[in-house]
Formats: sequence, C-alpha cells, structure tokens
Amino acid sequence: MAEGVLLRRRIESAAAREDPVVFEGVSPRRVAAALRGRRVEALRRKGKHLWIELDRRPWPLLHFGMTGWLHVYDRPAERPKHWRLELTIDDGLRLCFSDPRRFGRVRLQHDPLRESPLRDLGFDVLEGLPAAPLLGETLARRRAPIKAVLLDQSLFAGVGNWIADEALYQAGLSPRRAASSLTAPEVARLRSKLLAVVRKAVAVEADSDRFPRGWLFHRRWDARQPDDAPETIVRETIGGRTSAWVPARQK
Repeated sequence: MAEGVLLRRRIESAAAREDPVVFEGVSPRRVAAALRGRRVEALRRKGKHLWIELDRRPWPLLHFGMTGWLHVYDRPAERPKHWRLELTIDDGLRLCFSDPRRFGRVRLQHDPLRESPLRDLGFDVLEGLPAAPLLGETLARRRAPIKAVLLDQSLFAGVGNWIADEALYQAGLSPRRAASSLTAPEVARLRSKLLAVVRKAVAVEADSDRFPRGWLFHRRWDARQPDDAPETIVRETIGGRTSAWVPARQK
C-alpha cells in the first residue's frame, strides 16, 4: 500500500505530533523537516520495521510494534485519532502513521541497516527464512522453549506473539518444547507453517476477518469453552508472553 502511494512521489508537506515515547532520539519537528520537500526513491522493510529512502539522508525508520499502521486518505477529516506522523504527497493524497498503544517508534537514521535496531535483527521471515537444514542447525543450539525462540527478534525478525502461536498450532508442536528437541521433519513442518501464516497475513493486509476460519487466531481468546471441547485451548506464560495452544493437538 505505502509503496504504491509514495514511490517516486514528492512529499509536499509533513506534520508530526508531539510524542516523546513514539519519537525516539529525535524531535517530531526534526522528522517533519527531514521529510518535507523530499522525493521518495524506495521503501524497504525488515521484520516490523519500514524505512523510506529519500533523495537525501537522513531517512525515517518506522517500527510498527503491536498496533502501528499506515493509513491513506484524501481529506484531513479522515485522519485517524491516534496519528503520529502525516505526509501529504504531491498528488494531494495523505498518508499517516498511527499507533494507538504507542509501542511503535519513529526514528531518523542515515543508514538503517547498519544502525540499531535493524543491525541487531535476525533474518526476515518473509524474505530470508533459512532452508530447513540450516534452520534446524540454528534451533539445535537453543534449549529455550520453541515459543520463546520464535519471539527472539535477533533470530526471527517480525514474528509476533499470535504468529508464533498460530505457526506452532498448525505445525502441531507444543510451545513448551525445547527448540533443540525438534526433529528434522518437525523443523521443516514448522518452517512451512510459519512462512504460510506470514504470507497469508501479508496477502490480506493483516485483516483478521480474512484469515482462514480454521486458524487458532479466531479462537485464541474465547472466554467460554465447553468442558468437552475437542480442542481445549490452554493459556500460559511462555517466553514472557501469554501463549494460547491446544495440548490435544500440539505435542
């Protein structure tokens, strides 16, 4: 979406809302000034980060966190309530970054891939997931629960809590299992399911209503479950995050 709106366009104006939490290490005014009047040459992403390559450095780096989002609209009245950074393009369209829960970040950097946090991230799951044998070698060195390992951004850039739970559910693997305990077929199955989940989420632009009905996602927070439910969902903290999983299915 953002690429179709911004690529090869000039940013006529930029506005940034005061927020010392979301804007990290730079003032909102400085970010707006760096964007104003610049031409967008490319958009790049890694994990939950996206940066805009302009015709002059520095470049803005956006981290979406849990609730960060990009919105495109025509009129100021359509601007979302929790906007943080808004760009007006030379064709009149507007694009803004919003983040209701303020877990995201806006940074200004000269070389994002060589600066923190991107330089500390692992492979991008969508574009750089290792082949199963190499992934198996990596997991074999990790004794932590596989759920915790999947959430380790220094390994799996962009894997969030629900994605890890969904991939493990579809792969039939318990989140408690030590990563090093997975067999070669299990690693291959987990890799396949993880990639499929991420690809589907991207294809439907993270619109959960369009996720397949058989996904755990639609039931992971159900408050009511019959005592005789064939797939009772258990919730427990693993790797510092609440995990939802089905012991009858995941071994």
